[in-house]
Amino acid sequence: MTEHVMTSRGDTIAYDRYGDGPGLVFVAGAGPFRAVDPVTTGTAERVAQRGVRTMVFDRLGRGESPADGVLDLERELAAVAAAISVADGGSGDGAVLCGHSSGCSIALAAAHAGLPVTGLVLWEAPLGDDAATTKEWIDEFERRLDAGDHVGATEQYMKDMPPEWLDGMRASPDFEQLARASASQRADGQSLVWATAALEDGSLGSVDVPVLAVYGTSTFPEMPPAAEAIAAAVPHGASRAVAGAQHTWEPDAMADELVRFVRRVRAAGDGPVGHAE
Repeated sequence: MTEHVMTSRGDTIAYDRYGDGPGLVFVAGAGPFRAVDPVTTGTAERVAQRGVRTMVFDRLGRGESPADGVLDLERELAAVAAAISVADGGSGDGAVLCGHSSGCSIALAAAHAGLPVTGLVLWEAPLGDDAATTKEWIDEFERRLDAGDHVGATEQYMKDMPPEWLDGMRASPDFEQLARASASQRADGQSLVWATAALEDGSLGSVDVPVLAVYGTSTFPEMPPAAEAIAAAVPHGASRAVAGAQHTWEPDAMADELVRFVRRVRAAGDGPVGHAE
């Protein structure tokens, strides 16, 4: 059943919560929300059945979390903070974040910003380009977005993705309406700019929680190196392949990884965390 929580910035986010135990929050990438993402919901339900409190929320400007104005990274991090408070039951113990695609860079930014993040599981973080290229790409995306050109912003954001993804959107009679969702992708872009720069300048090393960077067993060539780079850049990192394809995980396999990870983090408590593998 849908519930709601207000962020420190006055935004209201809609969410589903499952189970009880240590907290786990799913952070979607550029586009998905609960009504169109049964894979994440199915995974959250599987994990919750094994003693973890899971939380899946609609990011700002999507689904049942309507939001106006500039949906930047700061507002999105406030939403993540509110989600963590739900996942940990208000205890202040924090929660593990599971990021998907650009949700990975938002999750990394949340940990870097000092939110009560106890660990990170990152599915296929798209950090294959250098910082300068990423910034140029997102600068143009934001320029089009600020000009009210949602179609152009969508085309810019998706320009290096498999062309059939954008072609599928263009084939819809609702393409112009679908493209308005690009307003919610500003935070994705800003987090990717930050994360690629943090990889290059070493500041990603400040993320001092266990990090497991994962990628599908059938995936794009840039995903395994990106996962390995993240794992090498943080103090407590590991990377591995998990069953999945087409930028999406298999729910059973991912649930197994998440349960093991959350249990390890919980068992470590306040002691030395070691590596996340």
